[in-house]
Amino acid sequence: MSERTVMALSGGMDSTSLLLNALAAGRKVSCISYNYGQKHSVELTRASTNIAYLQDKGFSIEHQIVDLTSAMTLFESSLINEGSMVPEGHYEEDQMKSTVVPNRNAIFASILYGYALSVAKREKTNVEIALGVHSGDHAIYPDCRPEFYQALEHAFAVGNWDSHTVSFHLPYIDGDKVTILKDALASCDKTGLNFDRVFENTITSYNPDKEGRSSGRSGSDVERILAFNALDLVDPIEYTEPWETVLAAALATEREHKDAYYKEKLTQLQYHVTRESGTERAFTGMYWDEKRSGNYKCICCGHHLFTSAMKFDSGCGWPSFHSEHARASIDQIEDRAHGMIRTEVRCSKCDAHLGHIFNDGPREHGGMRYCINSASLEFEELEQ
Repeated sequence: MSERTVMALSGGMDSTSLLLNALAAGRKVSCISYNYGQKHSVELTRASTNIAYLQDKGFSIEHQIVDLTSAMTLFESSLINEGSMVPEGHYEEDQMKSTVVPNRNAIFASILYGYALSVAKREKTNVEIALGVHSGDHAIYPDCRPEFYQALEHAFAVGNWDSHTVSFHLPYIDGDKVTILKDALASCDKTGLNFDRVFENTITSYNPDKEGRSSGRSGSDVERILAFNALDLVDPIEYTEPWETVLAAALATEREHKDAYYKEKLTQLQYHVTRESGTERAFTGMYWDEKRSGNYKCICCGHHLFTSAMKFDSGCGWPSFHSEHARASIDQIEDRAHGMIRTEVRCSKCDAHLGHIFNDGPREHGGMRYCINSASLEFEELEQ
């Protein structure tokens, strides 16, 4: 396995996390940052500041900034200087179309590939091109998809000699901002680096103010804020408003986005049950008497909740389960509605209302009964 890495360092949280990952693995790293006329060019200053900090801590890192402004300012994008306003709100396809820079990642990857070939020849070693591209719960930039990089790597291999010395490394391709931050935390633990010190010198915002402070309102900001909050972290960067304010705004944006998504995806009953904490009438749900073998998942997000082996006939008229899937981690919340004290159960992944849990279930399985609405479930039959 090669111990040599070449990577793009934007100054954002993804590529910075990837750099930490490479350093934690003991790799020698060469970073290239690109000045392409972006409105958020403060990211280049942040990248250089972090490089200086890491070098001061004894890490072997090379860093170069490549000027592409003469070429890429020809392109149409709201991210380019003199371009249209960067849209705010949750990442949607139309917003992403506005903030995409045509062919940007292909251009960046082409330069990286040429540089990696040169490093491989000069140092007589194999080289990994590490990229922090990843997925998310929204539309994905076309040049962040795995099939794009598969096609690109094939084309570069066909078009160059000694391509066997260079390979792409995309460790985050199936992840999201939360998994990226988790990886960064683990890398900091391993290297002894200060997580807050590193990440206060990153920027994700596409529309920072003149002082380089993040707006907290662009799609990239919202995604970052929600990731920090999901891990019970306070983002150490400076926003134009206090953390509590930008967090509340990001959570509101996410709720609005999710609500619109669920209204389109779900039936009226499913929406009423899962998003408005409603209840279907007894003996009317499609799964109360279901006896086939299979898995029960959240109708909203597909999170695995129960298996048919956990289901039993309680006679209550709703699907009943004596236990939950090992990875379900269903949330239990005190419910004082309707003049009763009950325990509500909600999906831990998307906060969908599922039903309630009672202590009158089979004692041989712990004595609990998950009383679940069919409308909150999606059944996946197992092949016999």
